Amino acid sequence: MMYFAPWKIALIALACLVSVVFSIPSFFPAATVATWPNWLPKRQISLGLDLRGGAHLLFEVDTSVVLRERLEALVEGARNEMRTARIGYTNLGVSGTNSVTLRLRDPAQAEQARQLLVKLALPVQSTAGLGFGSAQTDMDVTATPDGQLRMTLSEAALQERARNAVTQSIEIVRRRIDQTGVAEPTIQRQGNTHILVQLPGIDNPQRMIDLVGTTAKLTFRMVDTGADPNAPAPPGSEILEGESNGRGKERYVVKRKVEVAGENLVDAQAGYDQRSGQPIVNFRFDTAGGKRFADITQQAVGQPFAIVLDNKVLSAPVIREPILGGSGQISGNFTVTGANDLAVLLRAGALPAPLKVVEQRTVGPDLGEDSIRAGLISIAVAAVLVVLYMVLAYGLFGLFADVALLVNLVMTLAAMSLLQATLTLPGIAGLLLTLGMSVDANVLINERIREETKLGKSPMAAMSAGFSRAFSTIFDANVTTLIKMALLYSLGSGTVKGFAVTISIGILTSMFTATVLVRLMMVTWLRQRRPTLLPV
Repeated sequence: MMYFAPWKIALIALACLVSVVFSIPSFFPAATVATWPNWLPKRQISLGLDLRGGAHLLFEVDTSVVLRERLEALVEGARNEMRTARIGYTNLGVSGTNSVTLRLRDPAQAEQARQLLVKLALPVQSTAGLGFGSAQTDMDVTATPDGQLRMTLSEAALQERARNAVTQSIEIVRRRIDQTGVAEPTIQRQGNTHILVQLPGIDNPQRMIDLVGTTAKLTFRMVDTGADPNAPAPPGSEILEGESNGRGKERYVVKRKVEVAGENLVDAQAGYDQRSGQPIVNFRFDTAGGKRFADITQQAVGQPFAIVLDNKVLSAPVIREPILGGSGQISGNFTVTGANDLAVLLRAGALPAPLKVVEQRTVGPDLGEDSIRAGLISIAVAAVLVVLYMVLAYGLFGLFADVALLVNLVMTLAAMSLLQATLTLPGIAGLLLTLGMSVDANVLINERIREETKLGKSPMAAMSAGFSRAFSTIFDANVTTLIKMALLYSLGSGTVKGFAVTISIGILTSMFTATVLVRLMMVTWLRQRRPTLLPV
């Protein structure tokens, strides 16, 4: 245990040198690091929201919209089934919060109608999440003797739709933010219906709220040219508002039938109109959407075609000629930023449900700089106090522990740089705790060596016994702390995770510096000086 082969000494020295090299970029501004040669490491520790400044947003997913859309789909499906089977009915519509009802004109057809409506049910994933052989459906269909049919969504269906809506919303929010170039965003679920979004370095949170919170459900629908936009909409149509025309917002009578959906888009890019020079958004459909778009434009030459985003008409151009290439453009009163944001929304896809801002906080960069300054001062003060204590308490061996403490701090920073971990204010607190925990091991070792020396053992025997007997205690303490940090990381939020990561890295590096590096320094000193009494 007290012998080091030359190759082991070389590996220990190499590990310390590599740690120094990889920790250096974090002490320089990013602009300076970018000018370094490519063969030098450039990875830096990312600063969290509380140190760098930015936006903290908490959204709530309005899952009731998903339920309402399912109920409306059941109404439309029931209408089509009844018409196809020529079954007379009345009073078809949504009843309550989770049911659709209708009444048959002939109660004798109740069983036939029920069998048709059962086909509208969708499968529900099993509660175990495996889905093997699950026969559950999302609704039950019941009939009464007087000919009333009720389609009721099950509780499992409601929970699954809400869960899927939140999961899908998180993924779409992530895609939208990634396309804006924000570095190190935090996007995670909180509770059953909330999404936490933290965006470091963002100084315009309102733009991000608009970008993230916009549902962006794009549809292409025909304009009902025979209806008056100032009168009630005829059946099968609705009145939607468009852009302001100087006298107020223009109104359109748009047919409810969706000719082409935004789900068929495969690409959207901001650009400029070659004739007017105004910002536009160029889009392209997939094969199915392009064929449908071509068919519609062939059949509706000379008619206006509404491009609707979240129930607002972006534009309603007249189809001059068939569009057969599967692509087109969206024009309107766009700014350059507006066109870019719309292109991002269309590329990322539509949210399954609207997002409502529940909490909004902005952390200024000045506050972040103050936090960094205070954190660095606290680390420096703690390091000085620890260094003085170890030297006063253990003399030369305390000085060895101080050198290991410095190497431990450098290794922690290097590991965080390589992993590109995010340093937060709790992370700085983790670095402070790491300083204390890294010397705990050396305190145990030195005390064990002191006890063995008092028993009259030789310096080499006392040192060997001190390390071997202290190691099990050090190992057990660090393993239990790592287990706690793993639980914090798995159950905690962004800043708590940063604290757990910092502590975990510090524990692993302290095991190396305390039990390997300090032992190497002590053994080297012992073999060179060959003292008769250890300086403890």
